[in-house]
Amino acid sequence: MADDLKPPALHRLLLAWFDAERADLPWRRDRDPYRVWLSEIMLQQTQVPTVIPYFSRFLERFPTVENLARAPLDDVLKAWEGLGYYSRARNLHRTAQIIAQEHGGEFPASPGALRKLPGIGRYTAGAIASIAFGADAPVLDGNVIRVLARLYDIADDVTQPATHTALWTLAERLVPPGQAGAWNEALMDLGRRICTPRDPRCALCSVRDWCAAFQAGTQRERPVRPPRTKTPHYDVTAAVIHHPDGQVLIAQRPLDKMLGGLWEFPGGKREPGETLRACLKREILEELGVGLRVGEQIGVVRHGYTHFRITLYAFHCEIMSGEPQAIGCAAWTWATLGDLDRFAFPVTDRKIIALLRGDQLALDLET
Repeated sequence: MADDLKPPALHRLLLAWFDAERADLPWRRDRDPYRVWLSEIMLQQTQVPTVIPYFSRFLERFPTVENLARAPLDDVLKAWEGLGYYSRARNLHRTAQIIAQEHGGEFPASPGALRKLPGIGRYTAGAIASIAFGADAPVLDGNVIRVLARLYDIADDVTQPATHTALWTLAERLVPPGQAGAWNEALMDLGRRICTPRDPRCALCSVRDWCAAFQAGTQRERPVRPPRTKTPHYDVTAAVIHHPDGQVLIAQRPLDKMLGGLWEFPGGKREPGETLRACLKREILEELGVGLRVGEQIGVVRHGYTHFRITLYAFHCEIMSGEPQAIGCAAWTWATLGDLDRFAFPVTDRKIIALLRGDQLALDLET
């Protein structure tokens, strides 16, 4: 830590900047704990511009924590559709039920009590406690890590546990008593708008004269992280299984798996040396217990997740033997193309739906 970096100076300058320049965000217009909690969950690994319309629509659908607690999980997942990281939605629903059933509809105010709720870790607990309840609690997300690593010119790898612990200690020490909510939001806003990852806007930064990395010229080298590894890629197949009366079969993913609770066209990952059609027949037999005839290919969908990429090959199919059973899925059903809008699907399957409907506009919007 640089000797001339005094917390009172940082507090004064950064809070003054935030007071004058704070972004007008819908969750800042009401410090209601439900809204603060909802925004913080949505903002995990998702950019502010993406979250804003989802936040507004979600509140229209579920205006209170009690409304959310009473809703079926399928409705919650549908409202969340397209926002990604669906475990957040499942945890959101479970937490709402706990708040409604065990806390009388009131959120606990302390970080420790908040961390006992599903989907709320140390950062989210600190954000809710400080912003909604005025608790003197720190936060440490990606934006705050970047700001602190530059302010104090931290040369250690921020992904290492010891460095991460030291950053939490620093964040806690810097919290100005009685002003934690504004301070935490100021740090996050500074990281999002000024102290950006690749090209920090130092000329506009209100604390640049107190920034050790700026003084040393190392701001673009901070924070220190290990080199990125090559992203794995997988070939995946999907079966659009047609019923003689015109419906298609969709399956619900197990709740404890990735994208749990969402509906999809069943299929799975191709094994080494396996053809796409052989993969699809094997996967459907394992998942639904039926034998398939694999017809013509519908299209190819490419998509990237956080830690891997896929190329998804979709095929028209029909059942040749057996009756569908929920073996490797939570449930299955037949649905018309029109009915599909009632179900929550991953982005890849929404693209398949667009292909089936010949909807080029939807495909363009999903790309």
